[in-house]
Formats: sequence, C-alpha cells, structure tokens
Amino acid sequence: MNNTNQEFIEEDEIDLRELFNTILRYKYKIAAFSFIVVLLTLFYVLSIPNSYKSEIILAPQSESKSASGGLAGLASLAGVSLGGGNSKDPFTMMQTTLKDYEFNKLLIEKYNLADKLANPQNLVFAMGIDSFYSKKEKNNKIISKEELIFSTNKSLNSILSLSSDKKSGLIVLSAEHVDRFLAKELVDIYLEELISKIKFQDMKEIDKQIDYYKKELSSTYDVSLKEQLSKSLSALMQKRVFSLANDYYFVSKLTDSRVAYIKEKTNPKRALILTVSFVTSIILGIFMAFFLEFIRSNRNDEKK
Repeated sequence: MNNTNQEFIEEDEIDLRELFNTILRYKYKIAAFSFIVVLLTLFYVLSIPNSYKSEIILAPQSESKSASGGLAGLASLAGVSLGGGNSKDPFTMMQTTLKDYEFNKLLIEKYNLADKLANPQNLVFAMGIDSFYSKKEKNNKIISKEELIFSTNKSLNSILSLSSDKKSGLIVLSAEHVDRFLAKELVDIYLEELISKIKFQDMKEIDKQIDYYKKELSSTYDVSLKEQLSKSLSALMQKRVFSLANDYYFVSKLTDSRVAYIKEKTNPKRALILTVSFVTSIILGIFMAFFLEFIRSNRNDEKK
C-alpha cells in the first residue's frame, strides 16, 4: 500500500517538473506574447480621453420649513402639502421625469444635445498624449430623426445619474462625460428642466383644483360645507404662492455644479487596466505554451 502511494507521489513530482520545464522552454515566447498584449493595451488606454463628473447636491424641503402656523393643517384638508412636502417624494418625481422619453426628446431638440454628444470638445488625455486618439468618422448613412434621438437618449441614460441617500435624504444629480464642460452644462440643463416640468404639472393640477373649489363654493348653500371648501381653497392658494416663491420648488440646492479640475478624472483606470492585461497575458501565454507542447508531443508520438 505504501509503495502505491510513493508511486503516485513520484508521478506528481515528475508532472510538476515537466510543467515547469515546459514553461521554461517557452519563456521567451510567453514574454514576447505578454509584451505585445501589454503594449497594445497601453496604446488603447492612451487613446481613451479622461472622463469627468459634475454634480449638484439637493435637499428636499420639509413641510416645517415651507409651511408656518396652521397652513400645513389647512393644506391637509385639501389633500396637498405646502412647498412640496412629503405628499410627493422629490426623488421619485425627479427620477420618473428623468426617465421619460418624451421629456428627454424635448431637451435633445431644444439644446441640440445630439450634436454636442457626437462632437465632444475639451478632451484631456494621459500625459497630454492624443496621438493615438482617432475621432469617429461621420457615417454617410442617412439616419432618421427618431433614430438619432433614440441613440442620443440612450447615451444620456449612461451619462446622467440621479441618486438619493436614504439616511440624509439628499439627492445627487450628476453627469459623467469626456468633456468636463459639457458634463456641467448637462447637470445645469437637467436640473432646471426637471424642476420646471414638475412645477408646471403641479401648478396645472392645483389650478384645476382651485377652479373646482371656487365653482363648488359658489354653488353650495350649506354653511358647514362652505367653511370646509373655503379652508381647502385657502390651502391650495397658499400652496401655489409658496411654491412659486421658491426657485427650486420642492428642493433646495446645497452645492452648485462646477467644471471638474483637470486632475479629477473618474475614468479610465489606466493602471488597473494595464495590470489586468499583464496578468491575463501571462496566464494566456502559459496556456498557449502547454497547448503548443501538447501538439508537439502528439506529432512525436505519430512519427514513432
């Protein structure tokens, strides 16, 4: 039994020695392969411009800040919240509007975003080397307007980001792009348009409710009902006044957007890409060496 175990151990030792010898025999080929892969990777990472992020931090306004005294109580009678309180979640409203295709379509056309994204300016490269960067040639193929808007909207979905901190409730609207100036511009455009659209929709809804309550108030003779309708109407009008008085409607801006400093790049992670490329090339090189050795061994066996 001990002899059998010793044979297995000896065979394992021989196999490991042979594997190591195989790697040594092909070491120059493995090194050359790794060098070529890493060199190509280096050219690739140098051809990629830096990406930069610009962001704005927003704080949802609470009812206590936007309503005073008994106004919040009056507002609850009308089923509304003064100043955009907790009746509607600001993050949910902004996120829903941001994902709205028709909303994005309007902005793409209004601000010519398709052309701006297709022709980025102010590109920054590693060590200032832009020799390997090649601009995409314009496709002569005629693209329909809808297809152009669809592709631009798809790009914007990957560039723009809206997040919310569960503990603090702070909302972060950010944009990441190779043109750091355009990243800031996109954040400013979308903040303004998001607030404007949500405010317009809410004001439209409030105006309808005000008209309805006025109509009901003029047609009813019940004193108790008149009193309740008057309170509800007052709450709606207060809601309208407080909302229009605030520049950002239901949120307040804590930080302004800014153009990122040239060294504040977010991507690409060049050092990580090169490290992964080097390790992967070594593994593939060793695999290639074993494969070549396997083919060579088969050929020798066939000759015998």
